[in-house]
Formats: sequence, C-alpha cells, structure tokens
Amino acid sequence: MQSARIAISSPAQAIEVNKVLRATYLLLSATIGFSAICATVAIYAGIPYMNPLLYLVGFLGLYFVVHLTARSVWGLFWTFVFTGFIGLAMGPIVAIYLKINPMIVVQALTITASTFVGLSMYTIVRRTDFSWLGQFLTVAMIVILGIFILSFFVNLTPFALMISGFMVIVACALILWQTSQIVLGGERNYIIATISLFLSIYILFMNLMQIIGIFGGDD
Repeated sequence: MQSARIAISSPAQAIEVNKVLRATYLLLSATIGFSAICATVAIYAGIPYMNPLLYLVGFLGLYFVVHLTARSVWGLFWTFVFTGFIGLAMGPIVAIYLKINPMIVVQALTITASTFVGLSMYTIVRRTDFSWLGQFLTVAMIVILGIFILSFFVNLTPFALMISGFMVIVACALILWQTSQIVLGGERNYIIATISLFLSIYILFMNLMQIIGIFGGDD
C-alpha cells in the first residue's frame, strides 16, 4: 500500500501538532536518560539477569498501568517506573556485551540514534501517512509474544539472527507509525506517544546489539 502525504489543515492544528511533538520528545529524552541511569546502576551493582517470566509480568503490568493513567498526572509517574524497570532489566544484558566487546554497545547505540533521528525527521518533514503499518504492528506484536512464550520450550538460538532482524523491522515500523500518528493528528496524548517511541528505541537497540554480536563472532 502506498503512503500519502497529508497537509496540516489549519494553523491551530499545526500548533497542536508541534505542541505534542515537543512534549513527546522532551519526555522521551527524560525517560531514555532515566532508563540509562537505571541500566548503569544495574551494571555496577551486578544485578543478575531478570527471570523472563518476571520480566514479562512486570512489562505487561506496567505497560497496562501507563495506558490506564495516561490522561492523568499519574501517567508521568508510571511512565518513569516503566522505563526504569526496562533499564534495570536491560543492564545485565548490556553488561554482557560490554565484557565481550564494548564496541558492540557503541555501534548499536550509534545506529539506533541515527535510525531513530532519520526515520523521525523523514516522517515529520514529509508528513507521510504510515497509518497502514498499524495492522502489521498488531500482527507483529502477537508474533513477538508467541516467540517469547515459545522460547520457554524450544531453543531458538539457531534462529537468533532471523528473529533479531524481524525485531529491527518492527522497531523501525513502530517509529514511522507513531511519528506519523502525531504529525497527522491521530495521537494527541504525549505519554502514549512517548511509551511507543521508547519501546521502538529499546527494541531497536537490543536487537542491533544481538546482530552486531553475531556478525562480529561474539555471540
């Protein structure tokens, strides 16, 4: 399906879009910083790898609470709790890659930042409608949950590269879709937009580390 360019219909709408964009990117920067601090604490404190089931329950539970409170001031509180939880869970994994080769983490961070900025700027400047990606993302999230559950019963290591590649595609699609939703007026809640973009960056970074590690012979 081809995407379409849609113009902002009025100055008032343009002001509202810019307001949501500013609030989203400001909160996104703060949550990324907070998550990075939590990950650093986890690394230096030697916090062990989080149990996958505990991670899944915590992730889904906090994600649900954020959405439930997104229209109140409590939404901000739970957004930081959620992103802090992600940081604590991410820390032990990042620590492993740092021990193997610090450049894996540096390269993953660089590519993640470049990809996010590039895709975001493209969508904002071109005002391209990527709403059609919503159906793909819905199916993709179901597939990801299925893969996660399947990993409890089957060794998926031989498929690690393929799975990570799929996750990178999903993350990029999520960036395009969510940014498009803001720019074209489909998303007015900056907390929801922030969580969506935060997850896209998180998924992209974690799976790029995996891919770079595999191609570097360090996995």
